[in-house]
Amino acid sequence: MAAITAQMVKELREKTDAPMMECKRALAEAEGDMVRAEELLRIKLGTRASKTASRITAEGVVSIYAAPDGKSGAMVEINCETDFVARNESFAAMAAAAARLAAEKAPADVEALGALAYEQDSYGPTLEDVRKGLIGKIGENMTLRRFVRLDGGNIAHYLHGTRIGALVVYEGDATAAHDVAMQIAASKPVALTEADVPADLIERERAVAAEKAKESGKPAEIVAKMVEGSVKKYLKDVVLLEQPFIKNDKQSVAQMLKAANTTVKAFALYVVGEGLEKRNDDFAAEVAAQMSAAQKG
Repeated sequence: MAAITAQMVKELREKTDAPMMECKRALAEAEGDMVRAEELLRIKLGTRASKTASRITAEGVVSIYAAPDGKSGAMVEINCETDFVARNESFAAMAAAAARLAAEKAPADVEALGALAYEQDSYGPTLEDVRKGLIGKIGENMTLRRFVRLDGGNIAHYLHGTRIGALVVYEGDATAAHDVAMQIAASKPVALTEADVPADLIERERAVAAEKAKESGKPAEIVAKMVEGSVKKYLKDVVLLEQPFIKNDKQSVAQMLKAANTTVKAFALYVVGEGLEKRNDDFAAEVAAQMSAAQKG
């Protein structure tokens, strides 16, 4: 049997980021064959990753990468189970790498993003390999949830901590565009213009407003005006260009941009965990379930 040295274990650990004892066992099973040991680890860590795949991942980070020439950028959301892991340096590094890869390689979807080599110009582990490796190392589920890549103009961006991110495509003044990115993160618009607001959102708002207006007991023509007034107010809240500018609420965002001779062409907003089921940990219930399982065993 081949001797397994500390240097071999160290080398395998650096290549896979797997726990030291896992590396040692893999090398022993592979009889010192580094390539085979790496394969064994990926199989094992991948299996471990699959066991965690059903766990809710509503925590995580948003990461943004803007190209050096300022002409393209990408934003990713990567989720995990707990806020503790969201602050892990390796997890943050994976998110940063994912944003860079999305910006530079323009993958078609999340699966294609995961298949890209983790290091630039590398034939080594893919982003998906690294994700599975971190799951194996930390023992918590992680998912590459989504990404967006924007180009077609200059790129401005803003990150509020690691949980809210905004990307903006613009022409004109960089300071005004950065202010718009901050506006998006703070006010969370759903569309750039009224024409861009999804019809189902408007109809849902109109239906709610109609039900409220009917309860007033006023004539039908007054009710109709009340409904349209509510819809207009809703559009002012959710349309970026119609929102009051956060630095001067006497101006709309559109008015601020016009004064700065700047045009916003597109934007994207990510909020960590938006639309996802949240964990509802009940420690007492968890202990009771474990005790029940132990008794049945």
